[in-house]
Amino acid sequence: MIKAYFTLLKEFLKTNFTTMRKILFLAITIFTIVANTANAQQKTTLSAQIYGYQRDMVYFDCIQTPLIAQEFYTNPGEEHIYNFECDRLVCISINGRTNVLLQPGDSLHVNINYDGKNVTVEYSGCERAVNNNRLLDNLNSIKRSLRYKNQLLGCAALDIKPKKRIDDSRILLEKVNALVEKSPASIEAKNYVTALTDYDVYLSFIEYPVMYQSVRGVAIEQQEIGDYWNIMEGYVTRNDAEAMNCPEYASLLMRYCFFVKEKSSYEKGETYEMPKTLEGMYDEFASFYDGQQRDFLLYTLLCNFIRNGQEIERADALYKDYIEKYNKDDYYKSILDMLLQ
Repeated sequence: MIKAYFTLLKEFLKTNFTTMRKILFLAITIFTIVANTANAQQKTTLSAQIYGYQRDMVYFDCIQTPLIAQEFYTNPGEEHIYNFECDRLVCISINGRTNVLLQPGDSLHVNINYDGKNVTVEYSGCERAVNNNRLLDNLNSIKRSLRYKNQLLGCAALDIKPKKRIDDSRILLEKVNALVEKSPASIEAKNYVTALTDYDVYLSFIEYPVMYQSVRGVAIEQQEIGDYWNIMEGYVTRNDAEAMNCPEYASLLMRYCFFVKEKSSYEKGETYEMPKTLEGMYDEFASFYDGQQRDFLLYTLLCNFIRNGQEIERADALYKDYIEKYNKDDYYKSILDMLLQ
């Protein structure tokens, strides 16, 4: 394709203006085809051999879209192979416990061994996929070394003090940033892992002091965490493609919106009422964010509501508004269209 373009360019310099315009149009068309081909759906393969699993079915479920999913009858040692097409990085959950990252064209094989609550995973396949998943696995190893729980409610139940959770979150962020810098993983996987880490760290900053106050009855001012309203100072929200494809990061953006609104009301001596309805949240996010972030959040909000399966008709009017005003990514639209059929 590129060689053909330069041949056209050579002829372009020799011809009259009318012909030059035709050749230029053809050259642009060729580049468009090349670009579209690069972004097209590519065959991607995930295979797994699973041992020690006690349930009847093995499940592959994509975090990003219900269109990528497969199930198999459990048969220890049998290779479960799933071929699918994707045009961007996806995260697939195996049996709801092991997450793997795959990019278009990847081929990844995982050996999973269940031993009670312990799960060990080995990776093989194309170099990029192996490097990407070792990065994700290393993130989980850091969290285990810190005894860093994924669920904030579990932290409150165990009476983990907010100061410790926030200190551990800062350590986690520092360690993951160093890990990402040295990793041979792709930039897409690094962005995704960083978005996941931001979710853990900054949601802990915003949400855990409030939750601990509610569960344990200790006022935020008495939690030894400093000024709660300045806890997010300096943080810049992300809008890279991988963060905009990470459901956990959407949760952080939603809570960040409410935090900023709460802070503004607090500074005015007012009380902020967080919206509790689909329509209220839709309006709040639409007015707070713009561009790709707004597109991602409104899509996520509608997608989650529709998949919940109750009062789906309430999403119809908002869907029309979203498509007319805010939708930029055809991928989001295609998933919502499928869910609404």
